[in-house]
Amino acid sequence: MAHIAEVIKYEGDNNTFVWKHPCEDFNLGSQLIVHESQEAVFFMNGQALDLFGPGRYTLETQNIPLIGKALKAATGGISPFHCEVYFINKTVQMGLKWGTPDKVRFIDPLTGVPLELGASGEMNLAVEDSRKLLVKLVGTMRGIAWEDAAGFTKSLQASFRPMITSAVKANLGAVIKDNAIDILEVDEKLDLISAVLGGKIREGFDEYGLAVPNFYVTSIVLPESDPNFRRIRELHTIVLQTRVIQAEATVKTAAAQSQAQYRTAEEQSKAAIEAARREAELQRQLTETEVAKREAERKVIAAQAEAQAARMQGLTEAEIMAAKGYNQKDVLQAEVQKAYAEGIGNMGPDVVNGGGGGSSVMSDMLGLGVGMAAAGTIMPQIGNMFGNMQPQQPAQPAAPAQPADDMAAFKAKVEKLSMMKEAGLLTDEEFAKMKAELLKSIL
Repeated sequence: MAHIAEVIKYEGDNNTFVWKHPCEDFNLGSQLIVHESQEAVFFMNGQALDLFGPGRYTLETQNIPLIGKALKAATGGISPFHCEVYFINKTVQMGLKWGTPDKVRFIDPLTGVPLELGASGEMNLAVEDSRKLLVKLVGTMRGIAWEDAAGFTKSLQASFRPMITSAVKANLGAVIKDNAIDILEVDEKLDLISAVLGGKIREGFDEYGLAVPNFYVTSIVLPESDPNFRRIRELHTIVLQTRVIQAEATVKTAAAQSQAQYRTAEEQSKAAIEAARREAELQRQLTETEVAKREAERKVIAAQAEAQAARMQGLTEAEIMAAKGYNQKDVLQAEVQKAYAEGIGNMGPDVVNGGGGGSSVMSDMLGLGVGMAAAGTIMPQIGNMFGNMQPQQPAQPAAPAQPADDMAAFKAKVEKLSMMKEAGLLTDEEFAKMKAELLKSIL
């Protein structure tokens, strides 16, 4: 009789994706142990029925309803029962190697020369959908691993090598061309190549319930012995030398431009300083001119204010006199009359009493110090005074002839009268009358 397992647990290693338990007959009430990062799937008649996550389970019909129904239908509920148990390792398998078994043909875009490239690398792989993986790859003896191992009839590497090779061949050359990668500098772009190829390869693994968290291209094998490749390397060397020469020329040109810009900047700085100095000098001159202009305006304003004050003072005095009923002419006449009165008081007794001659009167009048302007005002009074004078004594005998000095005095007085007439202080009539009086005084 076949051995009937009472404890069902995983007995494989960590490198195995799918491990099939060797026993296929189980009693109801057996213990199922599922470790962390594992799943257990029960198969019956080629169908994946119940799935168990991490934990410890007692196999009863209520715990395995799908198998229990099939068991009752087949055996009438009699123990034991027959089925297959697969344990799925869901940990990420790290550093799984891959490589192209043959070369990848590539046409160099720069020279048009055909080359053959090889590619290899590593990848990380994990089970994402256990049921889908078992359905797609069921039929193995004990399970599935990435590489061939003792007791395994199929490895994932052998299963997925054609898919990986096809994806790499179809996309490696396109990645290099589309991103303008120099074939001799391809190692510098391995991260970009890995990202593009990984995206293409993941699509194939998803179909089998597998995930590719990371895909790495670690090496691009170049055809070092190919004459075409050697020619490309020589051309690349020439291109690099040309780039170096151009870079050196660019550096020299930049240095020359920098030096020229420095000189230009220095000259501009000096020009700016000189312009600033001239501007400051101009501002100083403008300030001095403005100060002088303000001082002149201040003096003009002060003079205008003084003139206005004087004018206002004169207007005020004129307004006061107008209010009192007299003007400047009245003031002058009053002053002349006062001076005249004082002059009469100073005349000799003969003149006051009507005695003496006109000569004495005229001499006293001219000695009053009244002035040329006052003389024109008092002339009418003088004429009236001469007309009213009458001799108080009996007629005297004719006086003897005047000496020469009296004639000189008469001549001087006539000249003074002439000057007064020319100055407009005496009218022609007044001049003639006073001249006649003078003649009477010497006759």
